[in-house]
Amino acid sequence: MDFTPLVRRHFMARLYEQLRYKDYADAIQQGVLVKLVEKAALTEMGRRYDFSSLRTYKQFASRVPLFSYEDLQPFIMRMVRGEAGVLWPGTTTDFAQSSGTSDGKSKYIPITRDALRHNHYKGSSDVVSHYLNLNPGSKLFGGKALILGGSFANALDLKPGVHVGDLSATLINRIPPLAGLFRVPSKRIALMSDWHEKLPALVEASMNENVTSLSGVPSWFLTLIKEVMARKGASCLHEVWPGLEVFFHGGIAFAPYREQYEKLCDMSRMHFLDTYNASEGFFAVQSDWDSTAMLLLLDVGVFYEFIPVEESASSSPEVYPVWEVEAGRTYELVITACNGLWRYRIGDTVTVEQTHPVKIKIAGRTKSFINAFGEELMVHNADFAITHAALDTGAQVLNYTAAPVYAGDHTRGRHEWLVEFATMPESLDGFARSLDEHLKQVNSDYEAKRAGDIFLDAPTVVVARAGLFDDWLATTGKLGGQRKIPRLSNDRRIIEAMLKLND
Repeated sequence: MDFTPLVRRHFMARLYEQLRYKDYADAIQQGVLVKLVEKAALTEMGRRYDFSSLRTYKQFASRVPLFSYEDLQPFIMRMVRGEAGVLWPGTTTDFAQSSGTSDGKSKYIPITRDALRHNHYKGSSDVVSHYLNLNPGSKLFGGKALILGGSFANALDLKPGVHVGDLSATLINRIPPLAGLFRVPSKRIALMSDWHEKLPALVEASMNENVTSLSGVPSWFLTLIKEVMARKGASCLHEVWPGLEVFFHGGIAFAPYREQYEKLCDMSRMHFLDTYNASEGFFAVQSDWDSTAMLLLLDVGVFYEFIPVEESASSSPEVYPVWEVEAGRTYELVITACNGLWRYRIGDTVTVEQTHPVKIKIAGRTKSFINAFGEELMVHNADFAITHAALDTGAQVLNYTAAPVYAGDHTRGRHEWLVEFATMPESLDGFARSLDEHLKQVNSDYEAKRAGDIFLDAPTVVVARAGLFDDWLATTGKLGGQRKIPRLSNDRRIIEAMLKLND
């Protein structure tokens, strides 16, 4: 039975609420901020900064400092140990273990009950609302959602009842029973920690179901669906799941993977919708087929601030609320949210594509870049260039990472790219040349450093053996459905470890 017509009205009602985003962003966001400080007034953080007397954003910004994870870590670890009322009222039993750090240290992001209710699940519902609006003929609830999630960590020193792991593991573990009826696999399989056991179990659990949607990280889902197709002897994914109509993706840029998905699917029946759902919160969703820019969600328990990316390294940067951002500028994102993170610099950068309503694109990470030679190469530059290099040369890219090679006695500096191909390019040298040209196209600083081969040599590409990136993740203890490869590093620690495994 297709339940889509029965639930469509509920989801469409949410879109009418979001029409206010266009003209009332300031009122909506200031209302969110007031609710956050009022609720947390009696917490340790609230007493420290006298939240009970705060009335305006200007007061909040002048009184409460910007925080890095290192600043908040002592408070968060007290919450992990069971202390109540530290950053948010009550005790918190769920924490997302972030994999976004380049130095291997784990971050523990609180997932409070309010964050689940008002942010993560509400954001997930908003994704469905926008998709149903964009696809009026959808039969989304005529089948099941295949959700590829991570697992909980095996931390022996946690108090009973405290869970630490991937955000997706908590979302699956806490999912309302009614929503659970429309998803696969079972919780037992979804939360398995050993990926080598989990992959065949996922294939077995999903290949005979009526799957209408996919939700997860593109790189990991590609592995799963290829296994499903091989098991069923199918040349097209829709031979396995005829009712499949949408992939809700996030976590990493989709552009480098789009061509591979398009070749595996019947594109007359398939859609792709981008989401911005991080460990720290659900922030945005694509709301238009004609643009991959995502609508910033203004009333989901998150107050946003923006630091111009050129001021990220400043000790006292300019900070702007959402109603003061400018289209075309790239900012470091700062959040205050119902998970107890206050003026928290999450490490992501976003480009504001428009302001009424605010729509953004993820630009990269403040710590995931290469600037060894003044080139200021960001992840969104790299994603664009490698996507178009693959198109130019007939290649398909599964994974990549890049790092600088510093100048020697007789050589200039350059970038080294380690790339795992699903389909090799017609010419590896041609791929490297195309990559170089597209990097020049989207990054003027890189183009200037490459001019005349005076300051920076052309990039080199090393072919990664099949499975290298998975093997490297396994060595870090981070093999799983939500773990991501650092795309760019400003030093060679990560790429050197991978090169050793590649040998």
